[in-house]
Amino acid sequence: MTLRRPPEGSPPEAWLAHARTLALVTILYNLLEGAVSMGFGASDDSVALFGFGADSFIEVGSAALVLWRLQAGLGRAVPHVHRERLATRGIGILFLLLSAGTAVGAVVQLLTHRHPETTLPGVIISIASLAFMAWLWRAKKRAATALDSRALEGDAACSLACIQLSGVLFLGSVLFILWPVLWWIDALAALLLSGFIAKEGIQGIRAASKPDFSGGCGCH
Repeated sequence: MTLRRPPEGSPPEAWLAHARTLALVTILYNLLEGAVSMGFGASDDSVALFGFGADSFIEVGSAALVLWRLQAGLGRAVPHVHRERLATRGIGILFLLLSAGTAVGAVVQLLTHRHPETTLPGVIISIASLAFMAWLWRAKKRAATALDSRALEGDAACSLACIQLSGVLFLGSVLFILWPVLWWIDALAALLLSGFIAKEGIQGIRAASKPDFSGGCGCH
């Protein structure tokens, strides 16, 4: 396995192996990120950071579904399309769970006026996540296009949602450090972001529910 992108003109099998590697890397990274984030969130009383860590496990679930889908190999045969449909629907459901978790965490923070003593761990973790997930998102988009996979495109969208959440965490953490009176701004931004995440999930579920679903990602 290698993280190096297959060269131009590589056969689909090379992209399939690359996509599997990306899924494994996603799982390993997000397990670490989730554990660290939830640990700091719990110890520093940071709802945003704890919720961000919980969201990392949604990304783990999405990548696990992609791995399961890729075990069927390539092609448009009925078993392949069936796996693609199930994986796409599963990722859509994970999006809705991610949206719900983000919204609930934001509402609780707004209602209780809770805020951490420091948001420095949030700044450090969000910077690391932004850098790594931006690379991973681009790599997954290329693999989705090369393999014409709706499930892979959905997984890439899940990584994009993680990037957006990282941006919210970073902005909220920095603003709280500079102006503690703005304790509510990251919760408000997260609440708005949950709506966009839910939209992605609904679109994926609707696509997988269409009778003529073929598994194509439509990203050409």
